[in-house]
Amino acid sequence: MAVSLVFLLVGILGFIPGITTDYGEMQFAGHESQAQLLGLFQVSILHNLVHLAFGVVGLAMARSVSGAKAFLIGGGVIYLLLWIYGLIVDEDSGANFVPLNAADDWLHLVLGAGMIVLGAVLGGRRTTTG
Repeated sequence: MAVSLVFLLVGILGFIPGITTDYGEMQFAGHESQAQLLGLFQVSILHNLVHLAFGVVGLAMARSVSGAKAFLIGGGVIYLLLWIYGLIVDEDSGANFVPLNAADDWLHLVLGAGMIVLGAVLGGRRTTTG
C-alpha cells in the first residue's frame, strides 16, 4: 500500500507548478514536454496520469497479500522493461512518448528492482518455535 501511495503522490506532484519546473511547457505526451518534476524527472500529463493509475491499481491490489505481491512483482517487471526502453529509445524521437530522460531511466531501474525485492519478501511464512 505504501508503494501505491508514493505513486499517487508523485502523480499529484507532477501537476503542481513549482514542484514541477517549467510547468507551462508541459505537453500531454511526447519528448517535447519540458516540465520536470523536482527539476529532474521529465514529465507530461500522460506520465503523471500513468503514475496516478499505477497508484490506484496498487491500492486495489493491496487488499490482499497475494494481490500486493502481484502488484509489486508485476509492477517491478514493468518498471525494469521501462528502464530498458528508456535506455534504447532516443530521447528526442517520437518513440519517447511518455517522456523519459536519463534521471527517469535510472529511477525506473531502482523502482523495478526494489518492487521485485519487496514483492518477493512480502508476507513470507513466519514460523514459531516452542
